[in-house]
Amino acid sequence: MSETPDRPIKMIESTQVQLSLVTEELERLKKSASNTSLELSERLEANEDIIASEVGDTLFTRARNIEREIGLRQIYLKFEGGNPSGTQKDRIAFTQVEDALRRGYNTICIASCGNYGVAISFAASLAGINCHIYIPENYHTSREKEIINFGGQIIRQGSDYEESVVLSSKHALEQDFYDANPGGSNTVLQLKAYGEIAFEIYDELRDAPAAIAVPVSNGTTLSGIYRGFQQLYRRGKTSRIPRIIAGSSSFKNPIISSFKKGLTSCEDLIPSQIKESIINEPLINWHSIDGDIALEAIYATNGWAKYGSDKKMIYFSNFIKKQEGLSVLPASTAGLIALTEYHNQNSLPGDRYVVVLTGRR
Repeated sequence: MSETPDRPIKMIESTQVQLSLVTEELERLKKSASNTSLELSERLEANEDIIASEVGDTLFTRARNIEREIGLRQIYLKFEGGNPSGTQKDRIAFTQVEDALRRGYNTICIASCGNYGVAISFAASLAGINCHIYIPENYHTSREKEIINFGGQIIRQGSDYEESVVLSSKHALEQDFYDANPGGSNTVLQLKAYGEIAFEIYDELRDAPAAIAVPVSNGTTLSGIYRGFQQLYRRGKTSRIPRIIAGSSSFKNPIISSFKKGLTSCEDLIPSQIKESIINEPLINWHSIDGDIALEAIYATNGWAKYGSDKKMIYFSNFIKKQEGLSVLPASTAGLIALTEYHNQNSLPGDRYVVVLTGRR
């Protein structure tokens, strides 16, 4: 009986020791990966260990309360908020920083409105690589301080994200920096990194779900997941390729707009008609860089694409936090909204459905 009160204390002490060991190990790996005096092979080995321990293998959980809310079973959440910077962007950030390190670059360059900039600057800081982040002139991100704390150099150029991409890519070419923007020569590498999400879902379900719902902006994440399930199916690992569901902000994304028009290639929107809010910003574009690949994925799997309002995104974000215990970015619920609205209209059969969500803004 006398030992019982001590158990919680011992558990707390044990957890603190484990966390300390994890922190010490990461710091040791960071010192090796960023040490330019070491052989490249040693730096790469340390960086690979960082990726293996910090990125991916994110939470996968069944959402029974959401099932009850919308009347559909079985729904699973793939929560990318468990990545270091809180979004799926870490997957391509760490992959491209490793590629830059392997190829001898000392500076990496991208355009971002927040999340990708944090992911790249954090990954670059661990590998000892400089980082230039282009942010549109009039855009203010709540994650700017994080970028600076990780050593990222912010460059304010471009009237919008699309122009910042062009300018940062031009800057990278002129200065012989590594260009980590979407839509360039690294597209295959980016799609492969996002394909890991499909592999992790397969590891949990031992097959592909009936459908997977993804929030879309440029379409890169959705396209990578689709390519991942294609590979699994071709290798005989799964019995099917899931239907691909795309969700985005109402009337502010070319992928959704083009799908609704029945177009086979992604049609740009009129830039002046795109109005962002604090809620929809991660989703909106007048030009979706990997939109054609995303459209191909939706059509090839007999999937669908739908809009979601700010109001609905806020509702589902609050619902998930209260009922499922996850703090998710409202914009990331756009895929769930697309799944829900289709089910309300067409009554999907009982099967397994996966929704991809992200965390911090």
